[in-house]
Amino acid sequence: MQTTRPANPPDDTARPLEHTLQQVFGLQTFRPHQKDIIEHVIGGGDAFVLMPTGGGKSLCYQLPALHRSGTGIVISPLISLMKDQVDALTANGVRAAMYNSNLDAATARSVLAQLRAGELDLLYVAPERVMRQNFVATLQQLEIALVAIDEAHCVSQWGHDFRPEYAALGALREAFPGVPFIALTATADPHTREDIVGVLGLEGARRFATSFDRPNIRYTVLEKNQPRRQLMRFLESRREESGIVYALSRKRVEEVAAFLAAEGFAAAAYHAGLPAAERSAVQERFLRDDRGIVVATVAFGMGIDKPNVRFVVHYDLPRHLEAYYQETGRAGRDGLPAEALLLFGTQDVAAARAQIEQGGSETQRRIESHKLSAMAGFAESLTCRRRVLLGYLGENLETDCGNCDVCLVPPERFDATDAARKVLSCVYRVRQNFGLRHVIDVLRGSDSERIHKFGHHRLSTWGIGREYSTAEWTSIVRQLIHRGYLVQDITRYSVLRLTPLARALLRGEETLELARPRVREAAGSAGRKPARAAVELDADEQRLFEALRTLRKRLADEQGVPPYVIFGDAALAEMCRQRPANEQEFLAINGVGQVKLERHGAAFLEAIAEAAG
Repeated sequence: MQTTRPANPPDDTARPLEHTLQQVFGLQTFRPHQKDIIEHVIGGGDAFVLMPTGGGKSLCYQLPALHRSGTGIVISPLISLMKDQVDALTANGVRAAMYNSNLDAATARSVLAQLRAGELDLLYVAPERVMRQNFVATLQQLEIALVAIDEAHCVSQWGHDFRPEYAALGALREAFPGVPFIALTATADPHTREDIVGVLGLEGARRFATSFDRPNIRYTVLEKNQPRRQLMRFLESRREESGIVYALSRKRVEEVAAFLAAEGFAAAAYHAGLPAAERSAVQERFLRDDRGIVVATVAFGMGIDKPNVRFVVHYDLPRHLEAYYQETGRAGRDGLPAEALLLFGTQDVAAARAQIEQGGSETQRRIESHKLSAMAGFAESLTCRRRVLLGYLGENLETDCGNCDVCLVPPERFDATDAARKVLSCVYRVRQNFGLRHVIDVLRGSDSERIHKFGHHRLSTWGIGREYSTAEWTSIVRQLIHRGYLVQDITRYSVLRLTPLARALLRGEETLELARPRVREAAGSAGRKPARAAVELDADEQRLFEALRTLRKRLADEQGVPPYVIFGDAALAEMCRQRPANEQEFLAINGVGQVKLERHGAAFLEAIAEAAG
């Protein structure tokens, strides 16, 4: 038996996509690839979507759910993210709910009753709930618009956040043969992508990939030296901004949070060891701008959709570049300038490597070790941070970004043609079967048992690189990886392999300039240009912006929702610049839909008129 939607809600299925985009979501235009993805899913096609954090992934399943008959099922591992999205959707007039372990029995029954009655456009479900046999049987009796699997990297053993309960989701494709499936992730290297597609049975899905680049985020890495002092120096000019500080352990989280609170910051700890009620209260105060800084464990994800996070600090080193990318991506989701600071110490690498060796299978330890090496390579890089980060995710950035510490304070450069040829030739001579350390040992003429075991002391490249230290060669090899001349094959114990780019360099058809290795770089930010202000407004506009923020906070508190659910900072800034004087002009502001116009238009238009005098 199938149910249909009640007649009273507006039917979006026959309306143009642009109408729904503007009227419901308050957006004037689609972002790159969004419309293609949405039309493909509406047409019944499966899709695999790679899109950066803050790039608009949610719209790729939310809007199709409104244009297809039935209820859209969204599978998400993060209860807090479910709540954020449901709050934002209901504020836009969409019938959305969530079904997870946080609900009491009465609320859970109410949600299931709405689902069976066809009264929901979207239902967010935790993976362990959706795979219960009775729940799947219930869904099979209903009309399902689509199934969206968010954070799809969780299905893959190659992913940075593998979850066994996610791997079981592959069975859903067979349970709903006529329903379009869409898998979405912001963090997946090429190996992880193939695994996702295979596990979920989406080999026939159309693949969409937008750029992973978040140009509004400035990446900075400092060698860890008196980290509390470094953190204070960074935060001193950011007392009015909202941010997240990540630390490695629960103990460190609590120590840093207490330190910041003692220094006058509105900071609180957030980790898995705290009572659920306390974690929930901390998150709610953060979302509602009552708490400026949350200090959280690196391992415990903050699945939040708060758009005005202006900075993310990693007090300790993450284990994976995917985690680093995802966590830094929680800054600047509104597209306004944001900063990501990483404090890097070699002792962090040693501690993380020791933890890796203590658990998991041999395969998992190998994967984790490779990912940790890539993370350390990013931190130690002397080339554009963004090029390193995007290159790891399989995207080649043609030019330096101009918005990272390496670009803003460039290292000394040198003609590395001869050094690069030595490396590439050595990789070739060892038949592309060995990793970075072994290749460097050959270059430096190591007399180790392992070198003799493989007969590599007889190679023409043995000992031709004694002019550089092991640390210097490590920097050179990593730069060659970042520049695309070499790749590390994670499926084969991270062995180095030549890419097609290496051919011209080996043949002497081109030269290469690299950053001169800096074995130790003093911590600090001398010569570093200040980041742009988060919202660039003149004095009159800034006064109006503060007045609108105050109004937004009052309305949000009255309604019991985070301020950004009313309007985001980017929408307020546009109001300050455009000064809308009537409903039609107000509706043209990006982020203002029909429902928000009806609910809040009068109050904001009055505040704007008062500011005009």
